Amino acid sequence: MSGRPGIILDRDGTLVDVVRDAETGVITTAFHPGQLRLLKGVVAGLGKLAGAGYVLAIATNQPGPAKGHFSADAVARTNDALVAMLAKEGIAIEKVASCIHHPDGGAGGDPALVGPCRCRKPKPGMLDDLVQDLGLDRERTWMVGDTTRDVEAGRAAKMKTGLLFDTKRCELCPLRNGPKVLPDAHAPTLDALAEIILGSGNAS
Repeated sequence: MSGRPGIILDRDGTLVDVVRDAETGVITTAFHPGQLRLLKGVVAGLGKLAGAGYVLAIATNQPGPAKGHFSADAVARTNDALVAMLAKEGIAIEKVASCIHHPDGGAGGDPALVGPCRCRKPKPGMLDDLVQDLGLDRERTWMVGDTTRDVEAGRAAKMKTGLLFDTKRCELCPLRNGPKVLPDAHAPTLDALAEIILGSGNAS
């Protein structure tokens, strides 16, 4: 075997909770460090995986800059804050990859970021780059997320796939009856999914 085993993680809904506006009820992704809230089981799950020898990285779709919702700098600051937050818990994230493109864009968005790209999940571009940059072994690397597109991206990158979904969380209602593309493993929390991944015996 060549390369290191890795866990590539989606960000929103996988590591951190979505942001709910108390007045309007609108649900968005975090775009400011102060909005970051780690989900239940994240620190424990990542600690187990890192302790078993897995390299940890993040691959996240962040179309806000293309849609005019927030800036690319806001994405970078929020990602950096998440890495720092996890570092304080003893969890090292080796690299974060963000796709800030969107096929259609939106009013006020950066036109340079609108259109097709190779990185937006379910395409495997970010995952392929992380494999190359971090020296990962695809056969021993997992893509872990909370949506079907995360599973599809992992499959396209020839990795194993893990899916997080809790039927009690309303924003995940599309997964209440199960995902359209079956992952290699699934669980409601990251610590529970980590146990399944570790049971597969892929780490060094």
